[in-house]
Amino acid sequence: MSNLYNSIGMGYAAHRRADPRITGQLIDLLNVPPGACVADIGAGTGTYSRALADRGFFVRAIEPSSVMKRQAKEHERVVWVAGVVEAIPLPDASMDAVVCILASHHFASIPTAIAEMHRICPQGPIAWFTFDPRLAQSPWFADYFPEIWSNAFPLFPPLDELARLFGDITGRKVYSHVFNLPPDLEDRFLAAYWQEPSAYLREDARQSMSAFAVADPESLRRRLERLSSDLSGGKWHERYGHIAAAVTVDWGYRFVVARYEEPDKELNTDG
Repeated sequence: MSNLYNSIGMGYAAHRRADPRITGQLIDLLNVPPGACVADIGAGTGTYSRALADRGFFVRAIEPSSVMKRQAKEHERVVWVAGVVEAIPLPDASMDAVVCILASHHFASIPTAIAEMHRICPQGPIAWFTFDPRLAQSPWFADYFPEIWSNAFPLFPPLDELARLFGDITGRKVYSHVFNLPPDLEDRFLAAYWQEPSAYLREDARQSMSAFAVADPESLRRRLERLSSDLSGGKWHERYGHIAAAVTVDWGYRFVVARYEEPDKELNTDG
């Protein structure tokens, strides 16, 4: 992950900002009091680390990329730690909770990552905001960028497999919760422009999405030309114009929470 973001990470902070709805749900699902110490694994430029700190938590932002770290804004309750998830440089049982926000597809080993999170947080909740393309409802993105969409399948394990891994490795109960995408996400990750397809034609928007950074340039050029042509000629709107009226969409984004006790409010489970 470090090498990739050292090469593509400049300007990342301009598009990847903490969305307050994601932050709010994450805090609700963690269900730990302000003042708790939370590890943010794969913290990137630290937008969610700062958002958690603003809500009263003490955060250890774990990030291997120096380029990403240099874009971070300082916060008195955020301490940065250079390191990878497979060997988190924190002591045993030093955290009250762990979060991981759209970073697991960069992990060399998901089972090792989960084991390391359990090591530093053996009693508190572990929460991931992740993605399972198998659960997405009719994503037009898969039509126009099929290679990028299909590449997500091996990177993101099925939700039920991820839940099984968490349960087997940590001994916790595992819950999942659907996150329907609003059209005005402040965190511009891969599916954020689901209602604004022309945004994918902008290089600056694509630069904040690792999936585009590793795509074959020639294939990507053809895919972008087709999208541009279909938008200008009306074909996209003929096929997918109904999306303009949608309030939210389910493209497979999920919170997965592993904890020893049931949360205060019941969660919808998938898989």
